[in-house]
Amino acid sequence: MKTKTFLPVIIIFILMLLVPDCQTTHYKYPFLNSDLPLDKRVDDLVGRMTLKEKISQMQSHAAAIPRLGIPEYHWWNECLHGVARNGVATVFPQAIAMAATWDPELIRREADVISTEARAKHHEDVRNGKHGRYQGLTFWSPNVNLFRDPRWGRGQETYGEDPFLESKIGVAFVKGLQGNDPKYFKVIATPKHYVVHSGPEPLRHGFNAVTSERDFFESYLPAFRATVGEGGAYSVMGAYSAYKGMPCNASHYLLDTILRKQLGFKGYVVSDCGAIRDIMSGHKKAKSLEEASALAVKAGCDLDCGTEYRSLKKAVEQNLISEKEIDVAVKRLMKARFLLGMFDSPEEVKYTQIPYSMNDTPEHRKLAAEVARKSMVLLKNEDHFLPLSKKIHSLAVVGPYADNMDVLLGNYHGTPSHAVSLLEGIKKEAQSRGLKVLWAKGVEPIEKFAKKKKNKDSKMSAAEIEKNQEILVHQAVNEVRKADVAVVIVGISPRLEGEEMSVHLDGFSGGDRTSLKLPAPYEKLLKAVYATGKPVVLVLTGGSALAVNWAEEHVPAILMAWYPGEEGGTALADILFGKYNPAGRLPVTFYRSVKDLPPFTDYFMKGRTYRFFEGKPLYPFGYGLSYTSFDYSGLSLSKTEAITGDTINVQVAVKNIGNYDGEEVVQLYVRNPADKDGPRRSLKGFKRIFLKKGEDKVVNIPLAINDLAIYHPGEKSFRTDPGNYELLVGSSSEDIRLKKVISVK
Repeated sequence: MKTKTFLPVIIIFILMLLVPDCQTTHYKYPFLNSDLPLDKRVDDLVGRMTLKEKISQMQSHAAAIPRLGIPEYHWWNECLHGVARNGVATVFPQAIAMAATWDPELIRREADVISTEARAKHHEDVRNGKHGRYQGLTFWSPNVNLFRDPRWGRGQETYGEDPFLESKIGVAFVKGLQGNDPKYFKVIATPKHYVVHSGPEPLRHGFNAVTSERDFFESYLPAFRATVGEGGAYSVMGAYSAYKGMPCNASHYLLDTILRKQLGFKGYVVSDCGAIRDIMSGHKKAKSLEEASALAVKAGCDLDCGTEYRSLKKAVEQNLISEKEIDVAVKRLMKARFLLGMFDSPEEVKYTQIPYSMNDTPEHRKLAAEVARKSMVLLKNEDHFLPLSKKIHSLAVVGPYADNMDVLLGNYHGTPSHAVSLLEGIKKEAQSRGLKVLWAKGVEPIEKFAKKKKNKDSKMSAAEIEKNQEILVHQAVNEVRKADVAVVIVGISPRLEGEEMSVHLDGFSGGDRTSLKLPAPYEKLLKAVYATGKPVVLVLTGGSALAVNWAEEHVPAILMAWYPGEEGGTALADILFGKYNPAGRLPVTFYRSVKDLPPFTDYFMKGRTYRFFEGKPLYPFGYGLSYTSFDYSGLSLSKTEAITGDTINVQVAVKNIGNYDGEEVVQLYVRNPADKDGPRRSLKGFKRIFLKKGEDKVVNIPLAINDLAIYHPGEKSFRTDPGNYELLVGSSSEDIRLKKVISVK
């Protein structure tokens, strides 16, 4: 009788045990319940996958798992300076130009626009059933490798040669991309290429970089430390090269000891494309693809750009790796997708509400123009030749890059709905002022004649090329003679410098450069134009330093335009005609010759960058002129004695004493006289300010005493040593206006 009475209760109790959380009853699987803790959702999802399904998620093109309702996903996307390779998007100036703004907040705004366009495009693609490459929300940007040598063709992708500057710009970019939502990422940023990696391009698949321990921690690692720590980047890409004899994507030291344990990285690591195969074929650290894949996953490389991780099934069968070790990687990857809101309803993720109309807007174009204007660097302006006089009636624009789209876009770029060439920008502004514009190419771009493979000549003979170039130079000179002023637009292009290119030409090899000189045909054109006696403005394009020694001695005005993005022509015209006062500053040293540099394959910092270079540069790091002048005075410190952990305020009064409103970049450097093996000086603070004509401001730059610490190899740690430190404030690394000494106890 009692048994019959309690039977229904027992049945109900058993049913309750089978349904542990009544809140999950309306979900097909617990991992779809956004109210559950994130790690529980991840564990539930991965726990339902077979080994084959897990491995399918660890390749750049992750397969769909229909039985779990998981759509296919492509991890590979790019947004170095705008959403790339996925149709129309706003194209901002190349990364090196972004660094030349010395304006982290501006770059954060740019990255916020980029991630807005990324979301807009992604959700439109999903609505149309598209899940391919360049359509996801995981972006393999920014490139925060140290631009240690101007010969590196991919240096254009970086934020320059200084660890402090590249860290500040890199953190701003990462924060702008990833957004500020407490629960979801807007997109995921991926600082690359971790960690000691900057050429030569042709050697990268088997190259072993050798550094001192101090150089590693003080020069190569800081930007990764900053973008992961302060920036919160949730992904990192490993480099093709090796460090300490171990390929970066298979290095426990780099991926576990340093990245996860010391830097506190919580996200996932992705290999560069094909780099897993390089462990076997390039670095010879594995005898098979199964062994290479197992080494990488066990070291902490979770995602393979490519298909090499298909071999993991055989690796498990061969006892090279366990399924449990694979689970660690898969959980990291799936957690990232949860953090992007991919398994939650669109109503829960505010970023899914961004409409497709937010891509390529007029406001975004205006920002691209602003970044371009702020990035251009005035290198010379003899007798205040610029801005161009209102008394001129005509000008000749000469050069192969004046009407060239490549030099606007750089590499890793998107497709602008409309790009304003340098010529178009000048023409539009000049014609609005009633000026006549003459145009001549001057010479063919030298990349047109580049040998695509060694020992394979182009279709034209050297004699035919030379004859054709002479004709074009003659035509240009004739046009210049008709004008009041000549604007010569030359330099280098992304068809000459870049990632592992099959270009072999005098001064260029495999994507890198073998010379810093202006290419000979362009130098010849410049000299021919100068010989007419007409005033010349030289506009340089490129992503790296150029040794324009002759031009510095002869040409009245020189402007570095970089690869300035879709509004490059507008920005250039604004500067030439005085609508904008240039204030870009060099994020790299311009050397006088390649002879000033150590061997390209030498990764020791001695003799490199403004921090260790003992010679006289053509233009120093931090350099840039203005149409106005600034006076510095009244340098003061909030305290003259400090201890570790303190932050002092460095104050200086800056006054615009010239005839134009303009911007100045106030720079703070520190020198430790007792550190005989350390840098000559190091950037430790900066601020870009705007001053009207006659206006003065007190500029405050905080200096953290911990930033004065140096790495002590014997102690395996950083320490701020007691002593006197020189604080140097000025307008460039060599133009120091004021000095103070602070004592650290």
